[in-house]
Amino acid sequence: MTLPGMDSRALRDYLVGAGVPVSGDLRVELISGGRSNLTFKAHDDATTWVIRRPPTGGLTPSAHDMAREYTVTSALQGSAVPVAKTVAFDADGTAVGVPMTVVEYVDGTVIRDQDDLAAFSDAEVEANTAALVSVLADLHAVDYPAIGLESFGRPDGFVARQVKLWAGQWDRVKTRDLPDVARLHSALADAIPQTSAASIVHGDFRVDNTILDRDDPNVVRAVVDWEMSTLGDPITDVALMCVYREPVFDLVLGMTAAWTSPRLPSPDTLAQMYATASGRDLAHWDFYLALAYFKLGVIAEGITHRARQGADSGNDALRAAEATPEFIAAGLRAIAT
Repeated sequence: MTLPGMDSRALRDYLVGAGVPVSGDLRVELISGGRSNLTFKAHDDATTWVIRRPPTGGLTPSAHDMAREYTVTSALQGSAVPVAKTVAFDADGTAVGVPMTVVEYVDGTVIRDQDDLAAFSDAEVEANTAALVSVLADLHAVDYPAIGLESFGRPDGFVARQVKLWAGQWDRVKTRDLPDVARLHSALADAIPQTSAASIVHGDFRVDNTILDRDDPNVVRAVVDWEMSTLGDPITDVALMCVYREPVFDLVLGMTAAWTSPRLPSPDTLAQMYATASGRDLAHWDFYLALAYFKLGVIAEGITHRARQGADSGNDALRAAEATPEFIAAGLRAIAT
Protein backbone atom coordinates (compact mmCIF):
# COMPACT_ATOMS: atom_id res chain seq x y z
CA MET A 1 0.00 0.00 0.00
CA THR A 2 1.23 3.49 -0.88
CA LEU A 3 0.16 6.54 1.10
CA PRO A 4 0.92 10.09 -0.06
CA GLY A 5 4.50 10.59 1.07
CA MET A 6 5.11 7.00 2.17
CA ASP A 7 5.58 3.67 0.36
CA SER A 8 5.09 0.86 2.87
CA ARG A 9 6.96 -1.68 0.75
CA ALA A 10 9.96 0.62 0.36
CA LEU A 11 9.83 1.34 4.09
CA ARG A 12 9.83 -2.36 4.93
CA ASP A 13 12.79 -2.99 2.63
CA TYR A 14 14.67 -0.13 4.25
CA LEU A 15 14.04 -1.36 7.80
CA VAL A 16 15.15 -4.88 6.95
CA GLY A 17 18.25 -3.53 5.22
CA ALA A 18 19.02 -1.43 8.30
CA GLY A 19 18.97 -4.53 10.49
CA VAL A 20 15.61 -3.82 12.07
CA PRO A 21 13.61 -7.04 12.60
CA VAL A 22 10.29 -6.94 10.75
CA SER A 23 7.80 -9.73 11.41
CA GLY A 24 5.12 -10.19 8.76
CA ASP A 25 3.52 -7.48 6.67
CA LEU A 26 4.13 -3.83 7.46
CA ARG A 27 1.00 -1.71 7.93
CA VAL A 28 1.35 2.06 7.71
CA GLU A 29 -1.04 4.90 8.53
CA LEU A 30 -0.70 8.67 8.55
CA ILE A 31 -0.84 10.13 12.07
CA SER A 32 -0.45 13.80 11.24
CA GLY A 33 0.59 16.01 8.38
CA GLY A 34 0.13 19.46 6.95
CA ARG A 35 2.21 22.36 8.20
CA SER A 36 4.86 20.30 9.93
CA ASN A 37 6.68 17.10 9.05
CA LEU A 38 4.55 14.15 8.02
CA THR A 39 4.26 11.54 10.77
CA PHE A 40 3.37 7.92 10.10
CA LYS A 41 2.69 4.96 12.38
CA ALA A 42 3.96 1.63 11.09
CA HIS A 43 3.55 -1.78 12.69
CA ASP A 44 4.18 -5.43 11.91
CA ASP A 45 3.02 -8.44 13.92
CA ALA A 46 5.21 -7.55 16.89
CA THR A 47 6.48 -3.95 16.90
CA THR A 48 5.24 -0.43 16.24
CA TRP A 49 7.36 2.45 14.95
CA VAL A 50 6.88 6.12 14.11
CA ILE A 51 8.33 7.51 10.89
CA ARG A 52 8.87 11.19 10.24
CA ARG A 53 9.63 12.81 6.90
CA PRO A 54 9.38 16.35 5.46
CA PRO A 55 6.07 17.51 3.99
CA THR A 56 5.44 16.91 0.32
CA GLY A 57 5.32 20.59 -0.56
CA GLY A 58 6.11 24.08 0.67
CA LEU A 59 9.49 23.32 2.21
CA THR A 60 11.33 26.12 3.98
CA PRO A 61 15.07 26.18 4.68
CA SER A 62 16.04 24.23 7.84
CA ALA A 63 12.48 24.00 9.15
CA HIS A 64 12.19 20.30 8.41
CA ASP A 65 15.69 19.11 9.16
CA MET A 66 15.40 15.40 9.82
CA ALA A 67 19.06 15.02 10.75
CA ARG A 68 18.54 17.61 13.46
CA GLU A 69 15.65 15.65 14.97
CA TYR A 70 17.53 12.38 14.93
CA THR A 71 20.77 13.83 16.30
CA VAL A 72 19.23 15.49 19.32
CA THR A 73 16.86 12.67 20.24
CA SER A 74 19.65 10.12 19.92
CA ALA A 75 21.85 12.19 22.22
CA LEU A 76 19.07 12.64 24.79
CA GLN A 77 18.54 8.89 25.26
CA GLY A 78 18.85 8.17 28.99
CA SER A 79 18.75 11.85 29.98
CA ALA A 80 16.17 13.54 32.21
CA VAL A 81 14.32 14.57 29.03
CA PRO A 82 11.89 11.87 27.84
CA VAL A 83 12.22 11.05 24.14
CA ALA A 84 11.29 8.11 21.93
CA LYS A 85 13.99 5.49 21.39
CA THR A 86 15.70 6.11 18.06
CA VAL A 87 15.84 3.19 15.60
CA ALA A 88 17.14 4.31 12.19
CA PHE A 89 17.83 7.40 10.07
CA ASP A 90 17.69 7.42 6.28
CA ALA A 91 19.82 10.50 5.71
CA ASP A 92 20.03 10.10 1.93
CA GLY A 93 16.34 9.50 1.31
CA THR A 94 17.01 6.12 -0.29
CA ALA A 95 13.66 4.64 0.82
CA VAL A 96 11.07 7.29 -0.01
CA GLY A 97 13.07 9.98 -1.79
CA VAL A 98 13.57 12.28 1.21
CA PRO A 99 15.30 11.84 4.59
CA MET A 100 13.26 10.13 7.28
CA THR A 101 13.64 9.11 10.89
CA VAL A 102 12.38 5.94 12.55
CA VAL A 103 11.77 5.75 16.30
CA GLU A 104 9.94 3.38 18.57
CA TYR A 105 6.27 4.13 19.08
CA VAL A 106 5.44 5.71 22.44
CA ASP A 107 1.93 4.85 23.58
CA GLY A 108 0.20 7.73 25.28
CA THR A 109 -2.11 10.70 24.96
CA VAL A 110 -1.59 13.82 22.85
CA ILE A 111 -3.62 16.90 23.77
CA ARG A 112 -3.97 18.91 20.57
CA ASP A 113 -7.18 20.91 20.74
CA GLN A 114 -9.59 22.16 23.36
CA ASP A 115 -11.90 19.20 22.83
CA ASP A 116 -8.99 16.95 23.89
CA LEU A 117 -8.37 19.21 26.88
CA ALA A 118 -12.00 18.94 27.97
CA ALA A 119 -11.37 15.34 29.03
CA PHE A 120 -9.15 16.56 31.88
CA SER A 121 -10.05 18.19 35.18
CA ASP A 122 -8.68 21.56 36.20
CA ALA A 123 -6.37 19.82 38.68
CA GLU A 124 -5.06 17.56 35.91
CA VAL A 125 -4.48 20.52 33.61
CA GLU A 126 -2.59 22.31 36.36
CA ALA A 127 -0.45 19.24 37.09
CA ASN A 128 0.26 18.70 33.40
CA THR A 129 1.37 22.30 32.89
CA ALA A 130 3.74 22.04 35.84
CA ALA A 131 5.16 18.82 34.39
CA LEU A 132 5.70 20.46 30.99
CA VAL A 133 7.52 23.42 32.50
CA SER A 134 9.68 21.03 34.53
CA VAL A 135 10.62 19.09 31.39
CA LEU A 136 11.59 22.30 29.61
CA ALA A 137 13.77 23.29 32.57
CA ASP A 138 15.34 19.82 32.50
CA LEU A 139 16.11 20.20 28.80
CA HIS A 140 17.84 23.51 29.34
CA ALA A 141 19.87 22.01 32.18
CA VAL A 142 21.33 19.21 30.03
CA ASP A 143 25.12 19.30 29.80
CA TYR A 144 25.11 19.24 26.02
CA PRO A 145 28.88 18.81 25.49
CA ALA A 146 28.75 15.75 27.77
CA ILE A 147 26.25 14.05 25.45
CA GLY A 148 28.10 14.90 22.27
CA LEU A 149 26.11 17.94 21.14
CA GLU A 150 28.82 20.58 21.41
CA SER A 151 28.60 21.10 17.62
CA PHE A 152 24.81 21.01 17.42
CA GLY A 153 24.55 24.77 17.00
CA ARG A 154 26.24 28.13 17.59
CA PRO A 155 24.97 29.60 20.85
CA ASP A 156 27.26 32.64 20.63
CA GLY A 157 25.36 35.39 18.87
CA PHE A 158 22.24 33.22 18.65
CA VAL A 159 19.74 35.94 19.53
CA ALA A 160 21.21 38.46 17.09
CA ARG A 161 21.06 35.89 14.32
CA GLN A 162 17.42 35.14 15.19
CA VAL A 163 16.49 38.80 14.80
CA LYS A 164 18.23 38.92 11.42
CA LEU A 165 16.87 35.54 10.28
CA TRP A 166 13.22 36.37 10.89
CA ALA A 167 13.55 39.79 9.30
CA GLY A 168 14.98 38.10 6.21
CA GLN A 169 12.23 35.50 6.26
CA TRP A 170 9.64 38.28 6.30
CA ASP A 171 11.08 39.69 3.08
CA ARG A 172 10.67 36.26 1.47
CA VAL A 173 7.12 35.49 2.57
CA LYS A 174 5.29 38.79 3.06
CA THR A 175 1.96 39.03 1.28
CA ARG A 176 1.54 42.80 1.84
CA ASP A 177 3.38 45.75 3.33
CA LEU A 178 3.14 46.11 7.11
CA PRO A 179 5.28 49.03 8.31
CA ASP A 180 5.06 47.83 11.90
CA VAL A 181 7.17 44.80 10.99
CA ALA A 182 10.14 47.06 10.18
CA ARG A 183 9.49 49.04 13.37
CA LEU A 184 9.56 45.89 15.49
CA HIS A 185 12.66 44.60 13.74
CA SER A 186 14.46 47.87 14.38
CA ALA A 187 13.43 47.90 18.04
CA LEU A 188 14.65 44.32 18.49
CA ALA A 189 17.95 45.03 16.76
CA ASP A 190 18.53 47.92 19.16
CA ALA A 191 17.71 45.87 22.28
CA ILE A 192 19.66 42.64 21.75
CA PRO A 193 21.09 41.50 25.12
CA GLN A 194 24.88 41.63 25.29
CA THR A 195 25.11 38.25 26.99
CA SER A 196 22.91 35.18 27.15
CA ALA A 197 22.93 31.62 28.40
CA ALA A 198 23.41 28.59 26.16
CA SER A 199 21.49 25.31 26.15
CA ILE A 200 19.70 22.87 23.92
CA VAL A 201 16.65 24.72 22.60
CA HIS A 202 13.58 22.78 21.46
CA GLY A 203 12.21 25.66 19.40
CA ASP A 204 8.53 24.61 19.44
CA PHE A 205 7.62 23.62 22.99
CA ARG A 206 3.98 23.28 24.06
CA VAL A 207 1.62 20.52 25.16
CA ASP A 208 0.75 19.16 21.70
CA ASN A 209 4.41 18.46 21.03
CA THR A 210 4.52 15.97 23.88
CA ILE A 211 3.10 12.51 24.52
CA LEU A 212 1.56 12.07 27.96
CA ASP A 213 0.94 8.96 30.01
CA ARG A 214 -2.57 7.66 29.30
CA ASP A 215 -3.41 7.35 32.99
CA ASP A 216 -1.50 10.31 34.41
CA PRO A 217 -1.19 13.63 32.50
CA ASN A 218 1.41 14.63 35.09
CA VAL A 219 3.84 12.24 33.37
CA VAL A 220 5.43 13.29 30.07
CA ARG A 221 6.42 10.11 28.24
CA ALA A 222 8.11 11.81 25.27
CA VAL A 223 8.85 15.23 23.84
CA VAL A 224 8.44 15.19 20.05
CA ASP A 225 8.82 17.50 17.02
CA TRP A 226 12.48 18.44 17.40
CA GLU A 227 12.90 19.82 13.87
CA MET A 228 13.65 23.36 15.10
CA SER A 229 16.04 22.32 17.88
CA THR A 230 19.55 23.74 18.16
CA LEU A 231 21.97 25.22 20.67
CA GLY A 232 20.87 28.69 21.64
CA ASP A 233 19.42 30.94 24.30
CA PRO A 234 17.02 28.98 26.53
CA ILE A 235 14.89 32.04 27.23
CA THR A 236 13.79 32.08 23.59
CA ASP A 237 12.14 28.70 24.26
CA VAL A 238 10.36 30.07 27.32
CA ALA A 239 9.12 33.21 25.59
CA LEU A 240 7.82 31.25 22.62
CA MET A 241 6.02 28.83 24.94
CA CYS A 242 4.34 31.84 26.59
CA VAL A 243 3.44 33.62 23.35
CA TYR A 244 1.86 30.43 22.01
CA ARG A 245 -0.79 31.07 24.69
CA GLU A 246 -2.24 33.95 22.64
CA PRO A 247 -5.73 33.07 21.35
CA VAL A 248 -4.82 34.34 17.87
CA PHE A 249 -2.36 31.44 17.61
CA ASP A 250 -5.41 29.33 16.72
CA LEU A 251 -5.27 30.92 13.25
CA VAL A 252 -1.70 29.71 12.81
CA LEU A 253 -2.52 26.13 13.78
CA GLY A 254 -5.86 26.10 12.00
CA MET A 255 -7.71 24.80 15.06
CA THR A 256 -8.85 25.77 18.54
CA ALA A 257 -5.62 24.72 20.19
CA ALA A 258 -5.38 23.25 23.65
CA TRP A 259 -2.45 25.53 24.47
CA THR A 260 -4.52 28.69 23.88
CA SER A 261 -7.23 27.60 26.31
CA PRO A 262 -8.07 30.02 29.14
CA ARG A 263 -7.92 27.00 31.46
CA LEU A 264 -4.12 27.07 31.31
CA PRO A 265 -1.94 29.46 33.31
CA SER A 266 -1.36 32.94 31.93
CA PRO A 267 1.90 33.68 30.08
CA ASP A 268 3.21 35.58 33.11
CA THR A 269 2.43 32.65 35.38
CA LEU A 270 4.12 30.23 32.98
CA ALA A 271 7.23 32.39 32.94
CA GLN A 272 7.34 32.49 36.73
CA MET A 273 6.84 28.73 36.92
CA TYR A 274 9.81 28.25 34.62
CA ALA A 275 11.98 30.68 36.59
CA THR A 276 11.21 28.75 39.77
CA ALA A 277 11.77 25.33 38.19
CA SER A 278 15.01 26.28 36.44
CA GLY A 279 16.51 28.81 38.80
CA ARG A 280 17.17 31.06 35.81
CA ASP A 281 16.85 34.81 35.81
CA LEU A 282 14.47 36.00 33.08
CA ALA A 283 16.46 39.16 32.39
CA HIS A 284 15.48 41.19 29.30
CA TRP A 285 12.14 39.39 29.34
CA ASP A 286 10.38 42.12 27.32
CA PHE A 287 12.91 41.66 24.52
CA TYR A 288 12.43 37.89 24.43
CA LEU A 289 8.65 38.24 24.35
CA ALA A 290 8.87 40.75 21.50
CA LEU A 291 11.19 38.41 19.56
CA ALA A 292 8.73 35.53 20.02
CA TYR A 293 5.87 37.69 18.75
CA PHE A 294 8.01 38.75 15.78
CA LYS A 295 8.80 35.13 14.92
CA LEU A 296 5.18 34.00 15.12
CA GLY A 297 4.02 36.94 13.03
CA VAL A 298 6.43 35.93 10.27
CA ILE A 299 5.49 32.25 10.56
CA ALA A 300 1.79 33.12 10.22
CA GLU A 301 2.51 35.16 7.11
CA GLY A 302 4.60 32.35 5.69
CA ILE A 303 1.78 29.82 6.01
CA THR A 304 -0.52 32.00 3.94
CA HIS A 305 2.27 32.79 1.46
CA ARG A 306 2.87 29.09 0.81
CA ALA A 307 -0.89 28.46 0.56
CA ARG A 308 -1.13 31.10 -2.14
CA GLN A 309 1.74 29.40 -3.95
CA GLY A 310 -0.26 26.19 -4.08
CA ALA A 311 1.17 24.46 -1.00
CA ASP A 312 -2.01 24.86 1.06
CA SER A 313 -1.69 22.46 3.98
CA GLY A 314 -5.39 22.62 4.83
CA ASN A 315 -7.01 23.90 8.02
CA ASP A 316 -7.71 27.28 6.43
CA ALA A 317 -4.06 28.16 5.79
CA LEU A 318 -5.09 31.18 3.74
CA ARG A 319 -6.33 32.81 6.95
CA ALA A 320 -3.13 32.33 8.98
CA ALA A 321 -1.75 35.75 7.99
CA GLU A 322 -4.70 37.41 9.72
CA ALA A 323 -2.74 36.75 12.92
CA THR A 324 0.38 38.57 11.74
CA PRO A 325 -0.65 42.17 12.54
CA GLU A 326 -1.79 41.10 16.00
CA PHE A 327 1.50 39.37 16.77
CA ILE A 328 3.53 42.31 15.49
CA ALA A 329 1.47 44.82 17.49
CA ALA A 330 1.88 42.71 20.62
CA GLY A 331 5.63 42.60 20.02
CA LEU A 332 5.80 46.38 19.80
CA ARG A 333 3.83 46.69 23.04
CA ALA A 334 6.11 44.21 24.78
CA ILE A 335 9.37 45.88 23.82
CA ALA A 336 8.03 49.33 24.66
CA THR A 337 7.35 48.42 28.30
